[in-house]
Amino acid sequence: MLRKELEDYKILLRNVPSLTVSVFIVSVIGMNLLANKELFAVRYLALDCGFCLSWISFLCMDMICKRFGARAAAKISILALGMNLAVSLVFKLLSLSPGMWGEYYTTGLPAVNDALNATIGGSWYVVLGSSIAMLTSSLCNAFLNQAIGRRLKTDDFRAFAVRSYISTAAAQFIDNLVFAVIVSLHFFGWTWIQVFVCSLTGAAMELLCEVIFSPIGYRVSRQWAAEKVGEQYLTYAGAERA
Repeated sequence: MLRKELEDYKILLRNVPSLTVSVFIVSVIGMNLLANKELFAVRYLALDCGFCLSWISFLCMDMICKRFGARAAAKISILALGMNLAVSLVFKLLSLSPGMWGEYYTTGLPAVNDALNATIGGSWYVVLGSSIAMLTSSLCNAFLNQAIGRRLKTDDFRAFAVRSYISTAAAQFIDNLVFAVIVSLHFFGWTWIQVFVCSLTGAAMELLCEVIFSPIGYRVSRQWAAEKVGEQYLTYAGAERA
C-alpha cells in the first residue's frame, strides 16, 4: 500500500507542471512566514500579511483539481504542508544559533536580533494551528471543487468559476476558523465573535483575490488539457477529471 502511494506520488510529481508545484509550495511557506505581521486590524476584521499570498495556494489547487482530480490536489497540498513543516524546523534550529542578524549591526540593539529570531523561529502553537488549518481546508477545497464540477453540465469559464469560488470560499472560511480557534482564541485572547466574524470577512477578502486572478487559472488548466499534460498520471491513477 505504501509502495503504491509512493509510486503514485512519483508519477504525479512528474506530470504536474513543476512551476505550479513550486509556486504552490513557495506561497504556503511565504504566507505562514508573513502571517507573523499584521496587515491591518479594526474591531471585527483583522488580516495578516499572509493574506496577500494565501489565495495563490487555493488557485493552484483549483487548477490541479480541474485537470488531475481532487486526490491529486490533496496530495500536492500535503506535500506543500510537509515542505512548510521542514522549512519551519530549519528556521527554528537556525534561530537558536549564536550568530547575529544583519539588522543587529545596523541598529546595535540586541532586542532587534531577539525579535528576528522569534519571528523566524516561530511559535509551536502557530505552526501547529496553521498546519491543521491548511490540511483541513485543502481537503475541503479539493473534494468540494470536484464534487461541484461533476454536477455542472458545461466546461467553460463560468463552470470553473462556480466550482472554484464556492470551494475556495468554504475552504478559506474553514482555514481561518480552525486557525483562529486553535491559536487566536486561546493564545491571543480573541472572543468567539471575533473568531467567526474575522474568519468570514477574511475568507471574503481572500476570495476576492481569487475572483480577480481566476481567469489566469482557467486559461492555464485549459492549456494543460489541450496539450495533454498529465496523461500518464491520469491513465495510471484512473483519476476522474471533472
